[in-house]
Amino acid sequence: MNPDLLRGNLDLILLTILEARPLYGFAIIQEAKERTGGLFDFKEGSLYPALHRLEQDGLLAAQQGEVGRNGKPRKYYAITDQGRQTLQTKRQEFNAFTGAVQRLTGNGA
Repeated sequence: MNPDLLRGNLDLILLTILEARPLYGFAIIQEAKERTGGLFDFKEGSLYPALHRLEQDGLLAAQQGEVGRNGKPRKYYAITDQGRQTLQTKRQEFNAFTGAVQRLTGNGA
């Protein structure tokens, strides 16, 4: 998959994954991979800066959680109320965009 497509929709993807429950970084990577049949395979180098940016923007809140195998506590990311509002807006924008592209390319109704 074209990495630019992922980058342009990364906020939507991450907020969607975290909508159901808080997760730590590796679990987010696994969830994205599982839910897309392996199509979305994030690397830590792109995931963590995005998570930190969303946290700084008030869309995610981080909290320390269970200890991992290495003895370090895991940082869990949870969507905030502001994040849920942003997710709703991003979904609407994405649906409008993909609908327009489908109509343009002849793949829509």
